[in-house]
Amino acid sequence: MRLLHTLIPAPLVSVSLLIGWLLLARSTSAGQFVVGLVLALGIPLVLSNLRVKGTRVRRPDVVARFVVRVAFDVVVSNLAIAKGVICWRWRKPSSRFVVIPLDLRDPVGLAALALVTTIVPGTVWSELAADRSAVLIHVWDVQEESDFVVRFKARYEQPLREIFE
Repeated sequence: MRLLHTLIPAPLVSVSLLIGWLLLARSTSAGQFVVGLVLALGIPLVLSNLRVKGTRVRRPDVVARFVVRVAFDVVVSNLAIAKGVICWRWRKPSSRFVVIPLDLRDPVGLAALALVTTIVPGTVWSELAADRSAVLIHVWDVQEESDFVVRFKARYEQPLREIFE
């Protein structure tokens, strides 16, 4: 069992890489399968030192709600930015950098927060404080900074704290 874990440190990642390769290649020929298998087994081995050990997802129900919330926010933000681009002549967006104090300290949780911040249109993760106490985010259109901070922490940071801490 130990040998199997050494050879395949992340089985779900390996399976995902193999499936992803076969889908990208649009072929399940023996050659493509071998290339996909080499990648699926090799990439997790090469990158195993980058994996954070000991991180555990504590609330799968919160994960499901969080994924739905982020997907919803991506759609709504896309529509808001499209409207903003169309109406640019009459109303310019109030873009600025916003500092958000953080309670989240888990490195995987912070990585997820950075990913979500960058995926949702209109926000870009710009800088994390050295002590991880705050993040600087550029927001495309924000009217009231304090309202944005409260909303960001409630919609993104709090669920990630429930999941990872």
